[in-house]
Amino acid sequence: MTERLRLKKNADRRLKAGHLWLYSNEIDIQATPLKTVEPGSQAIIEAASGKPLGIAYVNPHSLICARVVSRDVNVRLDRSLLVHRFNQALALRERLFDKPFYRLVHGEGDLLPGLVVDRFGDVLVVQLNTLGMERLAEEVIAALDKVFSPRAIVFKNDTSGRRQEQLEREVTVVHGELTEPVLLEENGVRFVAPVLDGQKTGWFYDHRANRAWLNALVEGKRVLDLFSYIGGWGVQAAAHGASEVLCVDRSAEALERVAENATLNGVDDRVAVGEADAFEALAALKADGEQFDVVVLDPPAFIKRRKDIANGERAYARLNREAMRLLGRDGLLLSASCSMHLTTERLVECVRGAVRHQDRHGQILYQGGQGPDHPVHPSIPETAYLKALGVRVFRD
Repeated sequence: MTERLRLKKNADRRLKAGHLWLYSNEIDIQATPLKTVEPGSQAIIEAASGKPLGIAYVNPHSLICARVVSRDVNVRLDRSLLVHRFNQALALRERLFDKPFYRLVHGEGDLLPGLVVDRFGDVLVVQLNTLGMERLAEEVIAALDKVFSPRAIVFKNDTSGRRQEQLEREVTVVHGELTEPVLLEENGVRFVAPVLDGQKTGWFYDHRANRAWLNALVEGKRVLDLFSYIGGWGVQAAAHGASEVLCVDRSAEALERVAENATLNGVDDRVAVGEADAFEALAALKADGEQFDVVVLDPPAFIKRRKDIANGERAYARLNREAMRLLGRDGLLLSASCSMHLTTERLVECVRGAVRHQDRHGQILYQGGQGPDHPVHPSIPETAYLKALGVRVFRD
């Protein structure tokens, strides 16, 4: 018998507006006790009146206690629905891209909450971020195999979100074998992606369009790429004509990949690396009198929770301020944030404050976000997380 969860009066408003999440304080636990629901199982969600609203998988131990997977109470999330949703996701990506390198499934944005799949040609890298999706692991593998027949499927289950769902963190090849490097191509530039031991799934497809915008403006320029990871910004800049690129990251392993990717694209003579904390690198470069035509700031999330907002905003402001000190008289700053809790308006304010601190002028030339393979669910503002500003910084 399918479990049922009944909502409190008026707690169905967000659900009716299209949202997919339910919080534990929205459940009428007198009518349908949460603690009796098996963690990871699927249940019918009912309005206070008893009207069925959809099917959700449930984790009674999580603040987001249920995530809707179907509005039809007769359609559960199983292998069949996964195949259908994968085909829907594939149809969108094939309209957007001519090569199989993209985010294939973007969680709630593709109506598969808790599931992320990045595609690297015939290799698929999967993140199961919730208990409900973890329970469907075998069905996910079977559905991906049916739709894509991949050479390999990697479960990159090492995200912080899994800890909140009381899940173990691990990385495993669950289908096929990985016996050779995993390659991708973005904006005409090739990369080796460390899908087993790199950050996230090994690559950040979300900045593709933002990198393409910057690539058109770097010819003959000296570029500083902070928080470079494996060279997504810096190697692309060199491949698009930058005269000199310095990639800075605190990970020696990531910088080894920068060098490898620079060689792969024949630009190793114009790409240098520096292993350092970004703030320490900015201070050292300034002390050495270095100047750059373009500075790229693509840091990790400084704001992961609401309580981090004040400290995080100060960190973004300081980062932009120190980076601008390295720009020449007429320079270009690419300032990005992947912190969902930092609004575009606040990032603009960080940039504005940094410009005025340097007694310069600023012009915002570009405002970008995540690429279309990271679709935003219109009812879930949390799915819109990425911001990128292209700013001209100049003196009179």
